[in-house]
Amino acid sequence: MKARTIWALALPAMLTNVATALFGLADLWVIGRLGDAAAQGGVELGARFMTSLLVVFNFLRTGTTALSAQQAGRGGAGGQAATLAPILAHAALLAAAIAALLLAAYPLIVPLGLGWLGAKGDLSLLAGAYIARRYGAVPAALINGALTGWLVGQRQVRGVLAAEVGANLVHIALDLTLVLGLHWGVGGVASASLISEWLKFAFLLMLALRQGAWQGLRQHHALLSDLTPFRRLLALNRDLFLRTLLLTGVMLEFTRTGAKAGAVTLAANGILFQMFMLSALILDGFETAAQVLCGEAAGQGDAPAFRAAARANLRWGLGLGLVITLVYAVAGAQIAASFTLNHAVQAEAIRIAPWAAALPVLGVASYVMDGVFVGAGWARAMLGTMAAAFAAFNAALWLAAPLGNIGLWLSFYLLLVARAGGQLLCLPGLVRRHLSG
Repeated sequence: MKARTIWALALPAMLTNVATALFGLADLWVIGRLGDAAAQGGVELGARFMTSLLVVFNFLRTGTTALSAQQAGRGGAGGQAATLAPILAHAALLAAAIAALLLAAYPLIVPLGLGWLGAKGDLSLLAGAYIARRYGAVPAALINGALTGWLVGQRQVRGVLAAEVGANLVHIALDLTLVLGLHWGVGGVASASLISEWLKFAFLLMLALRQGAWQGLRQHHALLSDLTPFRRLLALNRDLFLRTLLLTGVMLEFTRTGAKAGAVTLAANGILFQMFMLSALILDGFETAAQVLCGEAAGQGDAPAFRAAARANLRWGLGLGLVITLVYAVAGAQIAASFTLNHAVQAEAIRIAPWAAALPVLGVASYVMDGVFVGAGWARAMLGTMAAAFAAFNAALWLAAPLGNIGLWLSFYLLLVARAGGQLLCLPGLVRRHLSG
């Protein structure tokens, strides 16, 4: 597997993901200029709630990427618009249906979610205000997942990058204007996210239309009468949904444990978690490359190409993960401290930063293997390995409770290692059963 092929997919995906990470980092940095731990903690709780709610439905992106790449691998490129447009249509319809349900359930799930996260007093009020403003972006965010997956599955990663960068530049400009200029506080941060998400939807929709989505639908008259592809999408997405639900449970438990320790610990963990997410989103470029390359190989039934793509992405991912870990080990504490003017939050972030520094190199194998499994459509195996890792995390969290916040981060270590270990153990048998060669 040529490095150029991998990096042609991974690098634009990395840049796209970094642009996505700027959502959280810009929000934290701007609200941190206010020097108010409660406001920063409220944004962290509200953002974590929204992220957790939406990431549960990340299968709309990953499942659509896998099906599009597999179809391209079978030779769909010859009639790309006609063969691939129905995949987008089915995913977009599913996204719209889920969005309608979430909008209807808003009065129920927001109080339940904030209560489970342990939000009280000012933290609860500020987080609730943030969610109320940003919730209007839910339909755009879900359909954006389907649009992004469809485009990435056809190797249109540069177009997705352009849309993401454009939307995030607007987001940062709105953050600065609404929070620091107009003094809207938490509401300004949420408004910036709302507007930029809908702008990204407009960008991605234009890209999909240029890629032939509408012409393909006009050529495909059996979109609703032939539900076989839709059932395949639902079957793949069901297992991805349950797997992501477990991962989201870990993220919520992580936030909940920090919230129990107070606003200072919650805010400090939020900063370090955003740094972790930045590294994860960079390294996820290799997950995207693995999804596309392994998906194409699986569509062709080419086991040697599949193995080569998996190995090459793992090698490159581990190398870059080590580099990021070294950067965080040297400068992580200073970077974390720069995100707030509150001295107590700074002190806690500096204390925990060395423990968070190892996460990039420990986690990268799990990201790459997710791409391998998604590309092949092995969502059931992903669900099983995630269930085992989920159990390991919760057991470690209970055992490490006397260590306080450090125990929380060590438990997160175990989650990442267990995810990757389980998938690597399952991989040889799955290749033998499902691929030829």
